[in-house]
Amino acid sequence: MEAETGLRHRKWWTPYLFLAPGLIMVTMFSLWPFVNTVILSFTDAQILRGGGFVGFDNYTHAFADSDFWVATGNSVLYLVVVVPCLVFLPLALAVLVQTRVPGIGFFRSAFYTPVIASAVVVGLIWQWVLRSDGLVNTLFQKLSIISEPIPFLTDSTMLLVSAMIVTVWKGLGYYMVFYLAALGNVSTSLYEAAALDGAGPVRRFFSITVPQVKPMMLLVGTLSAISALRVFTEIYILGGESGGPGGGARTLPFLIRQVGLGFSGETGYAAAISILLFLLTLVFSLLGRRLSKGDES
Repeated sequence: MEAETGLRHRKWWTPYLFLAPGLIMVTMFSLWPFVNTVILSFTDAQILRGGGFVGFDNYTHAFADSDFWVATGNSVLYLVVVVPCLVFLPLALAVLVQTRVPGIGFFRSAFYTPVIASAVVVGLIWQWVLRSDGLVNTLFQKLSIISEPIPFLTDSTMLLVSAMIVTVWKGLGYYMVFYLAALGNVSTSLYEAAALDGAGPVRRFFSITVPQVKPMMLLVGTLSAISALRVFTEIYILGGESGGPGGGARTLPFLIRQVGLGFSGETGYAAAISILLFLLTLVFSLLGRRLSKGDES
């Protein structure tokens, strides 16, 4: 009888015992940092000084801060430009490399190479390509296309565009793999039936391929939107610590790092901007989820 009671007791404990390591890790490295950030956002804490409760002062400060709105505008612009590129260009690329011709494996590997390269290495390569005496400006001047170097890295708008190009270039291969998986599930009989009806490649693409991979397009759109709102490395490598001339190319993650960095860093204010960035990201994530549900229904 005692043995049966002990066995039931062990059965009650066993699932929680296996879950405990994972729960502890999630609590330590995800849940607690988030809760701590929320708490910090209501204080005037600095790096070396615990802060006192200041209510919503950090949030009102953010809404009155021109730097915050410049960074928010840049982040939203980044999202608006980069996401459509990362939804449609990898799909077109996946359709092209899906063709079974000799040597196509080389092109698939070549397109995927930027994905495995470090973001820092990619940024440095593009810095060499886009600087005033870099590859593009030198080539254009040799061909007499331009007389003065294009300020890819020394003008805020051009710097933001250059960073977008780097993000799209690095993400093409990554999302191409997503689409290759989705295209592998599309029945070839649909294409054969459409070809018998006289549909050309363009008609087959829009009438069969796009509807069949639409759920994947929504997933790619959601993931690329989250990544676009978190962009930091491209701006930092191409524009330096200031985020371009006058900080005009700063995004929200860049501003968070700048505000909270150093011995006098305003940790509480940086935490408040982090929470606002989190809410912005949450809005786009929920929007993508809602679109996915609408598509399923």
